[in-house]
Amino acid sequence: MFSPNIFDTSPSMFESELTGRLRVDDEYDTRSVTEMDAPSGDEQDPGQRPKRKRYHRHTQGQIQVMEAFFKECPHPDDKQRKELGRELGLEPLQVKFWFQNKRTQMKSQHERHENSILKAENEKLRAENHRYKEALSNAICPNCGGPAALGEMSFDEHHLRIENARISGSAAKYVGKRTSTSFPHFPGGTINFGQQSGFVGEMYGVGDLLRPVPGPTEADKPMIVELAVAAMEELMRMAQSGGPLWIPGENSTDALNEEEYMRTFTRGIGPKPLGLRSEASRTSAVIIMNHVNLVEILMDVNQWSRVFCGIVSRAMTLEVLSTGVAGSYNGAFQVMTAEFQVPSPLVPTRENYFVRHCKQHGDGTWAVVDVSLDNLNPSPISRCRRRPSGCLIKELPNGYSKVIWVEHVEVDDRAVHNIYRPLVNSGLGFGAKRWVATLGRQCERLASTMASNIPSRDLCVITSPEGRRTMLKLAERMVISFCTGVGALTAHTWTTLSTTDSNDVRVMTRKSMDDPGRPPGIVLSAATSFWIPVPPKRAFGFLRDERSRKEWDILSNGGVVEEMAHIANGRDTGNCVSLLRVNSGNISQTNMLILQESCSDATGSYVVYAPVDIVAMNVVLGGGDPDYVALLPSGFAILPDGPGHNNRRGIRDIGSGGSLLTVAFQILVDSVPTEKLSLRSVATVNSLIKCTVERIKAAVMCRNA
Repeated sequence: MFSPNIFDTSPSMFESELTGRLRVDDEYDTRSVTEMDAPSGDEQDPGQRPKRKRYHRHTQGQIQVMEAFFKECPHPDDKQRKELGRELGLEPLQVKFWFQNKRTQMKSQHERHENSILKAENEKLRAENHRYKEALSNAICPNCGGPAALGEMSFDEHHLRIENARISGSAAKYVGKRTSTSFPHFPGGTINFGQQSGFVGEMYGVGDLLRPVPGPTEADKPMIVELAVAAMEELMRMAQSGGPLWIPGENSTDALNEEEYMRTFTRGIGPKPLGLRSEASRTSAVIIMNHVNLVEILMDVNQWSRVFCGIVSRAMTLEVLSTGVAGSYNGAFQVMTAEFQVPSPLVPTRENYFVRHCKQHGDGTWAVVDVSLDNLNPSPISRCRRRPSGCLIKELPNGYSKVIWVEHVEVDDRAVHNIYRPLVNSGLGFGAKRWVATLGRQCERLASTMASNIPSRDLCVITSPEGRRTMLKLAERMVISFCTGVGALTAHTWTTLSTTDSNDVRVMTRKSMDDPGRPPGIVLSAATSFWIPVPPKRAFGFLRDERSRKEWDILSNGGVVEEMAHIANGRDTGNCVSLLRVNSGNISQTNMLILQESCSDATGSYVVYAPVDIVAMNVVLGGGDPDYVALLPSGFAILPDGPGHNNRRGIRDIGSGGSLLTVAFQILVDSVPTEKLSLRSVATVNSLIKCTVERIKAAVMCRNA
């Protein structure tokens, strides 16, 4: 047995050790107890004072080694403890106690931090609850001028019930009590870059779950339904009202008069929480799709997240409270969770927990509304709540639809990077304009998929219906994968590689296994965002044009790029799916093609591409299953740097300023998924993306001169 050093301890410590408790201070004590010096109750003389236990203080070198091992494996087995003990000159029992103390200390710190957050949330909710009660007691009936009856205040009343349930139930039971938490996960493969510490975040696909959110309880469901019905009434009034509720805004949108809103909707979900900013907009457009199909897209979470993949990074239906009546979505209620994004790692995503309600009104108009349920499932992470938002869909005689879209949220956007702040504040980042523009472009794309009368004058045009369908399906999966991997997700953060200039390169990793749509191995995703003094339309034209590709594409080795085939998927000539071939002297590239989709609307543009095998593309063009073609998409997201400038007619032109450009690569750095990521691979990707950025800036400045 080892011979520990002996140190005096305080009486309080002595008493706690007699009861068998481990000592865990705020500042972690590295001493471990030697049990051989503590006789059992049967051996100890009752008249003799118990001996004080002896402690062994580990050296700083021993602590550093065990700290490093703890990051990789917080629960070592017997064999690992023995090996670690031999290396450090410690007994396995000492190593075991050190790891037990460390785990207990980490858990205690985590619980104390969570407790403080819950206490603060509880105090804030009590204050809000008091304000709600005052509002109820002072409310005036709009019909008779007397005190308002509770039955007339459904919207406010239901939120008040939710607040009371939250305070008396979920939050109250945690105050002053430690919550049961699992030990924090420490992923393997720690990588340090200079002074940057931490882990390279892991990136997940579209089908992966969001932050765990429990579904509603049976007691919550009646309140959720009544809340959604009241939200539907508010949406209808918001969509159909004119001034002074709405005032003309920028970019063909209406801006909300907040003071008038609070006067008009006094029975809303309560005052705006401290620290949140209101963001509301309304716009309308004619969409090339009938109203039935539009409703189906909005009520099917898979179609909704696919059509709006540039905005909805993740979405899930937690529970369907009602599927509707008479085989339609009329009267449907769905409890959902979703994450909304701007395609840049510099803009945090907005996570919402909400109910979606669909209703057909008497004049044939369909309406779909969302409203937050965050009060049912409180979380300190969520800093965005969704007031009644959604759209009205009116059927037009020609099979098209008129859509009126309302977006109304309250959000803490202080973490948005300065170069993206004008875009977000103008509503072009998350507002109604972007939703409607995306819907219009995607509906044009769907119409192109079903088109049959394709002119064959251009030899590059793919006229085969099966070939068009499968190639467009493959391109759609490529764009979805790109959009999912380019945002700043709440659950999986980016790791910054370098901060030598304003263009930080950020990375995430993903281990791909048994996925026919991705090559197996370790995939590294790298992205950076920056500003260029070129209007978005010009930047889009430069990046999508195969003739200018050699000016920025390092992997093409300066070879000439030509278009072999394309499919137009919109009225804009730049919206198309292309199959490109690189004519270079590199023999290894002779069997490789480039699949590219370029798409643009009034609020942003994308150029997404991926290398594909020529044999696989022949199968796809022949109508074969595109899901088995492995893709690793890279590309660009191009957004305006703000609301733009007034043109000669005095109309705000979105594309008249500079551009916010996000460059993102996905590269297979190791074909073995179980291998660890090497620093050489990270450095290579870092150099690749930085060199691409420099080439783009040089080419843009040369053309702009």
